[in-house]
Amino acid sequence: MIGVFIKELLDNFRDRRVILNTLVFTPIFGPVIFVVLMAFMTQQATERMEAPLELPVVGAEHAPNLIGFLERQGVIITGPPEDPERAIRTEEEEIILRIGPDYGQAWNEGRPAPVELIVDQSLRYTGATVSRVRGYLNGYSGEISQLRLMMRGVHPELTRPIQIKVTDLSTPESRGGMILAFLPYFILITVFMGSMHMATDTTAGERERKSLEPLLINPLPRWQVMAGKLAATTAFALMTLALGLIAFVIAMGYMPVEDMDMALNLDLGVAAWAFVLVAPAALLAAALLTILASFAKSYREAQSYMSMVVLIPMIPSLWMLIDPARTETWMTLVPLLNQNVLILELVRGEPVNLAWVGLCLASTSLAALVLAFIAGTLYNRPKLIFTSG
Repeated sequence: MIGVFIKELLDNFRDRRVILNTLVFTPIFGPVIFVVLMAFMTQQATERMEAPLELPVVGAEHAPNLIGFLERQGVIITGPPEDPERAIRTEEEEIILRIGPDYGQAWNEGRPAPVELIVDQSLRYTGATVSRVRGYLNGYSGEISQLRLMMRGVHPELTRPIQIKVTDLSTPESRGGMILAFLPYFILITVFMGSMHMATDTTAGERERKSLEPLLINPLPRWQVMAGKLAATTAFALMTLALGLIAFVIAMGYMPVEDMDMALNLDLGVAAWAFVLVAPAALLAAALLTILASFAKSYREAQSYMSMVVLIPMIPSLWMLIDPARTETWMTLVPLLNQNVLILELVRGEPVNLAWVGLCLASTSLAALVLAFIAGTLYNRPKLIFTSG
């Protein structure tokens, strides 16, 4: 088994393209994309919130006081387009404020004066602009309502029988955990990508090159041959995982978290815990990919199977994003989901629950060993050798 393990490692280390793809590009790709996207999104959001707001207004002459209030807030009032609805549909404008001719009469009678915001809310980039305009209008409405009550001798506090006070117990680290919600997926996909080439090459690749048959006719139990190949594949996955985590730690140092009042709790200590949590998933990925590759008739067909496997670590990550829930014990028993929830707990700065860590390692290791056993039984099939062509 050790001889097979060393052989497979040496064979893969001789291929420079494999080394560059598995141990260089794969670990670096995730952190670089993550940091670039998050930095770009943060910069765009900050610029949109701080940039001067230009607001086209239809019927500005009907509400001079409102227009004056908006201008005092720094809003630049511009002339309206000829067709407001068309301007929004064609994305010439993000938002248009329309004040109807009945605004003044409703205002003088003390009724709610109607204003209309014309916007296409399906365009996500308009969200910040719409929020700013609504905030200004709500501020003006609240200011006028208080003045009206005071003119009638009514204290404005009487309209607020309940005073709501929010005590935010979040920490910079826990708020930073919101940004790192995608981190478990990037880590798990790194493990699968690190296993992919070797699992394909040591099974479908060797069968296509006719080098698997001489190996299996040696006086060595076939399960040991499989164990050596599986160990080599797992070792490559672990190396990719370690390099990927180090790359994430380095890359997170370039995140502009100061502007967001957040702190990213991802240092070498947290990375070490993440490595321990995900290590059993490396064997699981290696065994699963080996099983799939063993059913392929050629190396190219095996590669097509591997492209579908990339979706597997995505499922628990998407589930956590769609239906975020408090971490419960049963989640630590589900392989891949348990890595997601526990890594998120780590980056939030929560104390490590050793019982949950034990359940995570045990459940994932058990699933990995079951898959490894299945992979071992496949090496006893004659079709494993004689299905190429």
